[in-house]
Amino acid sequence: KEMLQELLQSEHIRKSRKGGVGSTEFLEDSAHYDKIQLQGTKDGGATQREAMGLADVESSGTEHSKVYQFEIEPSMVQTVRKTCRDLGFPMLEEYDFRHDHLTPNLKINLKPFAQIRPYQEKSLAKMFGHSRARSGIIVLPCGAGKTLVGITAAATIAKSTLVFATTAVAVTQWKRQFLHWTSLSKKRVYMFTADHKERWDTKEACVVITSYNMVGHGGPRSREAAEIMKLIESQEWGLILLDEVHVAPAKTFRKCVASTHSRCKLGLTATLVREDTLIDDLFFLVGPKLYEANWLTLQYIATVECIEVACAMTPEFYHKYLEASARKQQLLYWMNPNKFRACEYLIRKHEARGDKVLVFSDCRFALEKYALTLKRSYLDGGTPNKERLALLERFQSDDKFNTLFISKVGDNSIDLPDVNVIIQISSHYAARRQEAQRLGRILRPKKVSSTRFNAFFYTLISKDTKEVFYATKRQRFLVDQGYSFRIVPSVEALIGNKGKGLRFSGKREQMELLAEVIAVDDLKADE
Repeated sequence: KEMLQELLQSEHIRKSRKGGVGSTEFLEDSAHYDKIQLQGTKDGGATQREAMGLADVESSGTEHSKVYQFEIEPSMVQTVRKTCRDLGFPMLEEYDFRHDHLTPNLKINLKPFAQIRPYQEKSLAKMFGHSRARSGIIVLPCGAGKTLVGITAAATIAKSTLVFATTAVAVTQWKRQFLHWTSLSKKRVYMFTADHKERWDTKEACVVITSYNMVGHGGPRSREAAEIMKLIESQEWGLILLDEVHVAPAKTFRKCVASTHSRCKLGLTATLVREDTLIDDLFFLVGPKLYEANWLTLQYIATVECIEVACAMTPEFYHKYLEASARKQQLLYWMNPNKFRACEYLIRKHEARGDKVLVFSDCRFALEKYALTLKRSYLDGGTPNKERLALLERFQSDDKFNTLFISKVGDNSIDLPDVNVIIQISSHYAARRQEAQRLGRILRPKKVSSTRFNAFFYTLISKDTKEVFYATKRQRFLVDQGYSFRIVPSVEALIGNKGKGLRFSGKREQMELLAEVIAVDDLKADE
């Protein structure tokens, strides 16, 4: 009670109080404590919670302690959270879902085969360790099962759930995973994307899956989309799941958090980093970091070797590089013929082993040129959603389709568990988050290998260019995370005597490529 009175000394909090600045009375209630049965575990998670010092408190036979509270205006929630944090009283958002009799219950249970791993159980024990659902962020490496953690949280709370994903492809994948892991009826799972605008009855509990862009869009909407937005904004959600939550602080995406009403929020990410200063905003937009797993301690993900290949620029390319504009310089070091040769060699090598290879390029011109020259399929932001899903499905299931070129749309929420090789030909400057996200595409558990490593992450860098500076920062991030890292000093050291037939090995082809690059509008060199 004294703490609440101290907080009310702040003008921001007094003005946010429901009933006006002059309100002095507090609401009184009793604290309820009940054991929570965590689905997908042998004992409901009780042993894990006890081991972490989060033992359940029985309601029966214990005296209920008093809880003092006051209400604040819904529109002022973020202001109050930020003010409390600045005053040294960070807020924890907890949802007593067991005693919420006003919100409809969702008929959902995990299927018998859905057994969560020990580290997943630990992360959820942090969320449900105090007989309530605590809002916050769970950090698990890519491939460690973040989606199942989110679905288990939704099944435990069993109230209406709103899921935010990064892309329409990810929305489809989340729906597929809900239906795979739980008993939830198809009729109670809805999608809100450009291609799917499904209405639901707000009086019945359901799961709605959408993207940050769909809700954060600030422009005009179709009548159908506007009606669904009204449903989303008017409904009281038991749980909001924020996939790849590190994108939430961005101005467009934070609208998704501000415009929706929920009792509990759970953010999921593998990379709680951003290149700006907004990452701290997550702690009052969503909640504190509840749990973070170190990939080095996990036995369920692939063993990755990170390899940087230094590719010398040809004399003609380097001469043009020295006199070019900044944007043209980027295109020149991305289109370096020796980088092309290294990429083709690595594709040949790993396809011969039966590996699945993703080749990343942030530059659309480079993406198309590499893919079309090497006669491989590619996928970028302009690929229609249906075609994108079909291409990903074929890449995943067809043993003869082993290499896919992809733009930065593949950085987040692309579910390709069999991919075990990544080749980067261009990237976003020194972005640590992108490095971690791309690496995460190959961290899914892999078959046992005869060598120490069963997954490979190649970065192709043009020597003596600005690309080296950015690569060094990204390299430092990988080393700090504990990944094995080595540098191949030249393309010749990589290829050896196996370079016969590689494209752009001769002067004529190299000069033709240079002429094509020089002719490209500088805007195409932008990302």
